Amino acid sequence: MLYGTGTVAFGVKDQGFNALLMLFYNQVIGLPAAWVGAAIMIAMVADALFDPLLGQWSDDTRSRWGRRLPFMYASAVPIALSYLLLWQPPEASQGVQFAYLLGVAIIVRFSISFYEIPSTALLAEFTNDYDERTRLVAGRFLFGVLGGVAMMVLTFQYLLRPTATQPVGQLNAAGYTTYAWIAALVMLVSILISTIGTHKAALAVPPPPPVNRVGIGVMLRQMREVFTHRAYSSILLASLFIAMASGLNTALAVYLATYFWGFTAAQIATLTSASFGGIVLAFVVVLPMSRRMGKKHTAMLLFGVSMLVAVAPLLLRLSGHFPLNGEPALLQVLMVTQAFNTMCVIAALILAVSMVADVTDQIQLETGRRSEGLMFSAATLVSKAVSGLGIFLSGALLAVVGFPEHAQPGQVSNDVLNALALTYALTIAVVTLLAVTCLGYYPITRNDHEENIRKLGEQAG
Repeated sequence: MLYGTGTVAFGVKDQGFNALLMLFYNQVIGLPAAWVGAAIMIAMVADALFDPLLGQWSDDTRSRWGRRLPFMYASAVPIALSYLLLWQPPEASQGVQFAYLLGVAIIVRFSISFYEIPSTALLAEFTNDYDERTRLVAGRFLFGVLGGVAMMVLTFQYLLRPTATQPVGQLNAAGYTTYAWIAALVMLVSILISTIGTHKAALAVPPPPPVNRVGIGVMLRQMREVFTHRAYSSILLASLFIAMASGLNTALAVYLATYFWGFTAAQIATLTSASFGGIVLAFVVVLPMSRRMGKKHTAMLLFGVSMLVAVAPLLLRLSGHFPLNGEPALLQVLMVTQAFNTMCVIAALILAVSMVADVTDQIQLETGRRSEGLMFSAATLVSKAVSGLGIFLSGALLAVVGFPEHAQPGQVSNDVLNALALTYALTIAVVTLLAVTCLGYYPITRNDHEENIRKLGEQAG
C-alpha cells in the first residue's frame, strides 16, 4: 500500500493534464486548441529524450540509499511547485502564454519522471514472481487511478462551480486556481509518504554488481538493444497506441460531456464517479483472467472491448438510437459505459506494465545486465504519452472540425459537434486496433517466464 501511494501524484497529474488542461487553456484562457496540443506534444518529445537517460542514470547510481531513493526524494517539491505554476499563466499575448505552457509543462514532466521511473523500477526488484508482479502493479494503479478520479470528482462537484458571471462551472477560472493548490499539496504529500514508507524495503533489495562505466557510444548501443528487443518493443508499441486512445478519450471527455451530451459540471462529476466502480471491477477480474488466459491474451481482449465501449454511445447517438440530451436515461447509460470502459483499460494497462517486468528477466538472461530503470523509463513515458499524445490529438481534432474558443454550451452547431463525435470515434477505433496488433507479437508466456527465472537462479547459484 505504501508503494502504491506515490502514484496518487501521477494520477492527479495525469487526470489534470488529460481532462482539464485543454479545456482550461483553450476555453478559459483562449489559446487555440492546436497550440495547446502542440505545446504538450513538444513537452512529451523532450520527455522522450530525457526519460531513458534518467532510467540509465538510475540503473548506474550507487549510493548509501541505493539506486532509486535519491531520485524519489528529490522529486517531491519540484513536482508540487511546477504543477501549481502550470495553472497560473500570465496575462500576456498568446505567444507568451504558449511559451509559458510549454516551459512549465516540460518541468512538470521532468519532475514527475524523477519519482515515477525509479519507483516503477523497484517493481522488478521487489519480486520475480509472475503473479505477484501483477498484484504490485495493480496496487500502483489502484492508488493512481483512485487519486486521479477522486480529484476530478472533487473538482467538478465543488471547485468548478457556476457563478453569476460564469454560469458554466467548468469554465470558471477561479475554480482552477483552487484546484491547483489542492492538487499540488496532494502530490507532495503522496510522494513523501510513499518514499518514506518504502525506504526500508528499497534498501533491503540486494545491491547489483558494481557498474562498469562505459562511453556514450556503448551506452547508446545497450539502449538500442533493449528498445529493439522483440518482447519489449511489442509491448512498448502496444502500450503507446493504447495510451493515445486513452489520452484522447480523457482529453475530449469533458468537451463531449459539456457540448455534445449537454451535461453540467455536477453531472460530469456524477459521470466521472462511475469510474470508481470500474476501478473495483478491474482489480476483481485482472488476476483471474490473467491466470486463465495469460497476460497477453487477456490484455488483447480487454483493449478490444474498451474500444467498442468507448465508441458505441457516440455511433448510436449519431444513428438516432440513443437517449436524447436531458433524458434521465442518458446519464445512467453513460455511467454504465464509463464504469465498464474504465475496468477494461485499467486491467489491460496493469497487465501491460507487469509484462514489461517479465521482459527484464529475459533481457538479463540474454545480456547479463539489469536494466529495470531504462526499461521502465519507456513504460513511464508511455503512461505520460496518455496526456501528451491525447492532448495533441484532441487539439488537432478540435481544429479540424472548427471548434470555437470561448464557446458556450448550446451555441456550437450540430454539424461541428457531430463531426467531432464521428472523427473521435474513428480515431479511437484505429489506434486501439493498432495496439492489439502490436500486442499479438509479444512472445513471453507464463512457462517462458518461469524457465527464465530458473535459468537466472542457476546462474546466480
